[in-house]
Amino acid sequence: MFGIQYLKVTPNQYVIHYTNGRPRRAGCGLAFFYFRPISSIVSIPISSTDIPYIFNEITQDFQPVTIQGQLTCRITEPEKIAALLDYTIDRAPTRYVSGDPQKLHMRVINLLQVAARAEIQHMTLKEAMRSSKEIAERVMEQFGESKAIRDLGIEILSISIEAIKAVPETARALEAEAREELLRQADLAIYDRRNAAVEQERRIRENELNTEISIEDKQRQIRETRVNADLAVEARQQQVREKMLDGEIKLEKERTKLVSTKAENARMEANAQAYAIEASLKPLDGLNPETLQMLSVQSTDPRLMVSMALREISRNAGKINNLNISPDLLNTLMAGSQESA
Repeated sequence: MFGIQYLKVTPNQYVIHYTNGRPRRAGCGLAFFYFRPISSIVSIPISSTDIPYIFNEITQDFQPVTIQGQLTCRITEPEKIAALLDYTIDRAPTRYVSGDPQKLHMRVINLLQVAARAEIQHMTLKEAMRSSKEIAERVMEQFGESKAIRDLGIEILSISIEAIKAVPETARALEAEAREELLRQADLAIYDRRNAAVEQERRIRENELNTEISIEDKQRQIRETRVNADLAVEARQQQVREKMLDGEIKLEKERTKLVSTKAENARMEANAQAYAIEASLKPLDGLNPETLQMLSVQSTDPRLMVSMALREISRNAGKINNLNISPDLLNTLMAGSQESA
C-alpha cells in the first residue's frame, strides 16, 4: 500500500537495508517496514552451505581423472560479499534480482579445482586414485591460507573427495591389471602353499630320519656300552685270573722252595745222622764181627741169643753128628714169636 513493504528474515539471513544508496540498517533476523521506491534490500545467507562439485583433471602420467566430492562453507563477512556480488532481493528474502548468488558457488568450485589440479598433477593415476583423503587434506590447508577466499569473506568448513575415477577404458585396463595381479598372487599363493606342504613333508621326513638315526646311535651306544662292560668284566676276570695265577706261581715257588728247604734240611739231617752214626761206629771199625755180635747180644732178649746160637750151629752143621732140641726150648721160642706178633 502506497509502496510501503514489510520484511522479516530468519536469523541465518544477514540483511542490509539501503535507502537512497546509503545503508540504513543491517543485521540478522531483522523485521522492519521500508518504502520500496527508495529502498534496496540485500539478503545474504550466513548459514553453512554444501556445494557439490565434479570436474576433470590430468595426472602426472597424462591420464584423465574425474574428481567428485562436496565442499562446505559459510559467509563470515556479509559486507564484503555484498560489495562483490549482487544479493539484492525482490520483496521475498530468497528471491534475488540477479544470478550473482549462484556465481559465488562457481567461484569457490573454480578455486577448489585450481588447488586440486596442483596436487593431481604431481601424482600418477594409481597414486591419485589411492590418495583422495590426502589430497582433500592438502587442498583444505591451501584454502585456509588462500587470499581469494579471504577476499570473498567466506570460510571453508570442510572439503571431502568422494571419488577419483579414471575414464572407463583406463578403469577397465586397471581392473584387468589388478585382476591379473590378483590371479598371479593366487597362483603364487597356491605355489607357496604347495611348496610349504612339500617343505613340511621334507621336514617331517627329515625328523623321522633324524629320529631313526638317533635311535640307531642310542642302540649303538648301548651295544658299545655292553661290549665295553663285557670287556671290562673280562679284563677284570683276566686280572683276577692273572693274580690267582701269580698267587699259584708264588705258592708253587713257595712250595718248591719249602720242599727244597725240607729236602735240604732232610739231607743235612741225614748227613748229620750219617756223620753221627759214622762217628759212633768209627771206634768199632777195627773190631771182630763176632766180638761185636757178642757185645750186642749182652743186653738183648735171651731168645735172640738162642737164635744166634742156633745160627752158629747151622753154620757148622757138617761137623755135628747128632743134635737134640727139647720141646721146652721150642715152646719158649714160639711163645716169644707169638707175643711179638
